[in-house]
Amino acid sequence: MELTQEDNELIQAATDIISQRYSYGKHHVGVALRTQSGNVVKAVNVDTYIGRAGVCAEAIALGSMISGGESEFTSIVAVFKPNPEFGEQAPYVASPCGVCREMLSDYGPNASVIYMLNAEVVKAKASELLPGKFAKKHLPR
Repeated sequence: MELTQEDNELIQAATDIISQRYSYGKHHVGVALRTQSGNVVKAVNVDTYIGRAGVCAEAIALGSMISGGESEFTSIVAVFKPNPEFGEQAPYVASPCGVCREMLSDYGPNASVIYMLNAEVVKAKASELLPGKFAKKHLPR
């Protein structure tokens, strides 16, 4: 799928939120999702200094969307801002982790996910990012 003007606006919204809210070791991923009604929900990840106590920005954005009274989204993108210890680098579109891929396919299987693949920004349906995903419909009867 080709990127649209709306996709590029969503990428910019995710870039803006992580650029504004970046905090070394705490917030390094920004997400923007477009709801079915056209609203844009933005969020950042939250990390802790110990273990796996962080929460991905995608989960926070979905929770915000649902808490705001909406239940469907049409597209989502995550943008990563590198730590300054690696030199000043611009934020860039990132790929969702495996847990986020599963969550996105549960909440919006037909929603577009904009992500990085082989150093290229691409777009696919959430359901296409996790082929063979376990679902209750696959259980024996």
